[in-house]
Amino acid sequence: MKQVAVEPALNNVKEYLESQGCSCVETPAQSEAATASTEASAGNVCCYVVTGADQNLMGMQDVVANVPVINADGMSPQQVYDRVKEYMS
Repeated sequence: MKQVAVEPALNNVKEYLESQGCSCVETPAQSEAATASTEASAGNVCCYVVTGADQNLMGMQDVVANVPVINADGMSPQQVYDRVKEYMS
């Protein structure tokens, strides 16, 4: 089963996703970026759920893994789950 990577600050979302049958892991720290890339390329993570608190204001970003990112800012756990379901298949 594919996993959903969830930022630690989104514990309520992680708990809701798990109650709906999703397998969740915490997002890796920046220093573990290479590990995250390896896991995602191996097909273990279908998407990342982030708080949006560290939003990129400069418009520059480094691609660590080629997986969708869901910004949970302003979303209920149910809304996040609805988005996650799109990437679970």
